[in-house]
Amino acid sequence: MSNRENLDKILDIISAIDDKRIKTPKHVPASACVMEAVTLYHWASKDKEALIAHGLNWELVEDLLVRQEALAEAEAIWNSQWVGRKELASEWDSLSAFGYELRDRLLADYRFAFRNQRDLLLTLKRISTKKNHPTMIQDLNDLSVLGRGHRPLLEAVRFDISLLEKAAQASWDLTALLAKTTTARMNVGEGKRIRDQVYTYLKEAVDEIRRTGQYVFRHDKERLPGYNCDHLRQANMRRARARKSKMAKQEKQKESPKAT
Repeated sequence: MSNRENLDKILDIISAIDDKRIKTPKHVPASACVMEAVTLYHWASKDKEALIAHGLNWELVEDLLVRQEALAEAEAIWNSQWVGRKELASEWDSLSAFGYELRDRLLADYRFAFRNQRDLLLTLKRISTKKNHPTMIQDLNDLSVLGRGHRPLLEAVRFDISLLEKAAQASWDLTALLAKTTTARMNVGEGKRIRDQVYTYLKEAVDEIRRTGQYVFRHDKERLPGYNCDHLRQANMRRARARKSKMAKQEKQKESPKAT
């Protein structure tokens, strides 16, 4: 069964997880959780009888591979959505900057071209100059229509008539891109929620298996390590080495003679 099939298999289960129970990978990345779940599955399988004898529901162990593959898929989907959103955001930043610049240029040119036309100046006043995206997009379309209706006045001041078509096209492109960006933002939010739900579902099984194993093998130096989180162990070791190195540097500075 593929990762995607395993994710689809548990969607109904994870969707029923109460919001208060949902956790987000913080100290241990999702990728590390996936790998450690596989290791735990094989480790616990060797201790099946002992774990069951102390009350562990063995279905949690049997389900580990399904849960970890589902998390791998959910993480991949969310990452893909995040990258897609960043690309759209970059495209939006570039095109919207062009849109604002074009809108401001049209307004300036129109004010000069229509300087003796009171009714047209009033129309320009009614065209919003608020700095928000939907308004800017509508302004470009309105200015394009207004300009096409009064070409002689624009041509008289050597206005670049091609800007009218550029404004109309930019308004259309920005409308479509804004819709895509909004949808992508919603998808990323939903993708993250599903990833967190699957992570929670896997973590609950892993935690229960580890708690049982840590109790059962609390006096067994060979079996106990397999029920600890290796990622956290290594992180703690790195922090300990960093603290030790920092303290050594501080002691060395204290011992070094002061400059005269």
